[in-house]
Amino acid sequence: MSDDQAPLLRTVNVSRDYPLAGEIVHAVRGVSLDIRDGEYCAIVGPSGCGKSSLLNLLGAIDRPSRGAVELRGRDVSGMSDRQATDFRLRNIGFVFQRFYLMPMLSASENVELPMAEAGVGKRERRARAASLLSYVGLGVRTRHRPSQLSGGEQQRVAIARALANRPALLLADEPTGELDAHTGREMIALFGRLNADGTTLVVVTHDEALAQAAHRVVHMVDGRIVSDESNGFPTPPGGSGA
Repeated sequence: MSDDQAPLLRTVNVSRDYPLAGEIVHAVRGVSLDIRDGEYCAIVGPSGCGKSSLLNLLGAIDRPSRGAVELRGRDVSGMSDRQATDFRLRNIGFVFQRFYLMPMLSASENVELPMAEAGVGKRERRARAASLLSYVGLGVRTRHRPSQLSGGEQQRVAIARALANRPALLLADEPTGELDAHTGREMIALFGRLNADGTTLVVVTHDEALAQAAHRVVHMVDGRIVSDESNGFPTPPGGSGA
C-alpha cells in the first residue's frame, strides 16, 4: 500500500484484557481494522461485545494489552499519558451518549474549551465556536447554558465541541442513546452532513437507523470482528471537515 493510500486509522491485532474478580476478561480479541480518510463506519454488536472498549483504544483513551493502534501513521498505543492527552486534543474528537457539558458555561464557552486547552487565541476561539454552533443549527443559542437546552441541543453543542480543533477523526459512542426517536433522526442527519463535508466518523451504536446511515458496518461478537460490510454508499473523498 502506497503512502497516499495508507489508512487514516489502523489497528493491528489489537487485544485488551481486564482483570475482574480474580479472572481475566478479554474485552477485545485480536482486532485488525483500517479506517480510510473520509469514511463513515458504524461498529455494532450486543452489549458487552467490546464495542466501547475498542472505541477507547481507537481514541487513545486506553492502551491495548497487545497489538498497535496507529493514527496518521503514529503509534498512539505506546504514548505516555501526557503525549496521548495532547494527541487526542489535537487529532481526535469525541461524542458520548451523555453530553458531558460544563453546566455553568454557555454553549459557546463549552465549544471554546478544547481550543483554549490547545492554546488558540480568544478572538479565534469565539469566531470558531460561533461558526460551529451555527453549523449544527444552534446559532441563536450560543449564550444558553446546558440546562436551558433540550437533549438534542446539548448533543449538538457536544458535536460542535468535538469539532473545535479540526480533528482528523470523530469518534461517537452511542450518540443517539439519550435522545427520543425524532431527535435521534435529526442527529443521524447531522452525522451524515458532517461526513459529506469531509469528517471521518466511527460510531458505536445499538441504533439500527444510525448504523444503516453509515457507509460501512462492522459487527462485533465476544471481542472479535465477525463481519465487515458495506452499506452500498460511496465513500466521499477525505477533507478538512467542519
